[in-house]
Amino acid sequence: MEKRTNRPAQPVTERRQYFDSQNRPVPNRRNPREDQGRDEAPRFERSRADEGRNDEQFGEPRRRDEERPEGRRDEGRRDEDRRDEGGNREESRRPSSSSSDKPRYPHRPAQDRSIDMIFGLRPILEALSAGRTLDKIFLLRATKNSMTQDINALAREASVPVSMVPIEKLDNITRKNHQGAVAFVSPIDYMPLDNILAGLYEEGKTPLLLVLDRITDVRNFGSIARNAECLGVHAIVVPSHGAAQINGDALKTSAGALNIIPVCREHNLKQTLTFLRESGVQIVACTEKSDASLEAETVDLTGPLAILMGSEEDGISPEYLRLADHKLRIPMAGQISSLNVSVASGIMLYEVLRQRLGAGKE
Repeated sequence: MEKRTNRPAQPVTERRQYFDSQNRPVPNRRNPREDQGRDEAPRFERSRADEGRNDEQFGEPRRRDEERPEGRRDEGRRDEDRRDEGGNREESRRPSSSSSDKPRYPHRPAQDRSIDMIFGLRPILEALSAGRTLDKIFLLRATKNSMTQDINALAREASVPVSMVPIEKLDNITRKNHQGAVAFVSPIDYMPLDNILAGLYEEGKTPLLLVLDRITDVRNFGSIARNAECLGVHAIVVPSHGAAQINGDALKTSAGALNIIPVCREHNLKQTLTFLRESGVQIVACTEKSDASLEAETVDLTGPLAILMGSEEDGISPEYLRLADHKLRIPMAGQISSLNVSVASGIMLYEVLRQRLGAGKE
């Protein structure tokens, strides 16, 4: 038998020669750790002879770059060739699946960018102290400290509604670090009702006001504001709680009328109606529950007047109806016995303008 030592020597596979940055040959080594600290570390690849011998024994194995999709082959080579100055391979900077940039609620739509929003306890407190007009403030429920107490006190003075909400509500509004406090900045400045009413009497004008009870739809509110500005309303009165948020959609629907007509936000609408009655303003409620019809002209609408319109769902609140001087309904001949609140307000305001034009008061 032929001894193992008598076999002819196998041909030594030549390895690729590498050179450093100064064109000096770098010796080939089996352990890449020994080359750390050099200008450039050699890459260890299988030679053609090794690949052929491996293919004959085990078949044709799939190469690593062939296992990757076509679009990522070059990317994988670039990651393998990335090395630092010391010859060490740098770690891949691909973002991980648990990255903080991933949205917490990917199924939810993005928030309306036309709304100016403030988040954080200190920024909201400074905005109230600076006199900025805030539309609503949301605070985390069961949060009590000196800063939240100051926010509630300043918001009460400025008639800004404050709602205590759970953390899910705040996370739905913004994905940033809100610290349990979010506020919306109003695109308009609210005006005091008593100043507007006193100014109208001083100028010799006949006041025409529009009081809205819990109009929650933003586009309805914008349409009502557009009707009011076109038909000569001097101011719109809304409650601080339960009213539609004046945002970009409301401004767009109003066709810019909200930038012209004053809007008064009152904390207690019942007290506001009482104040108007004591100031000589007649309260006329528009409701389908009334027996008096608008076309009968049983009510004189040429004097100081406040038209009261109810919400889209249940109309005017009973406590506000008791304060109304007159109740009128809009006549209808169709099978549907209700109108959209923006359409109903336009009809009521047109009748007021028609009577005033006929009496020569406009």
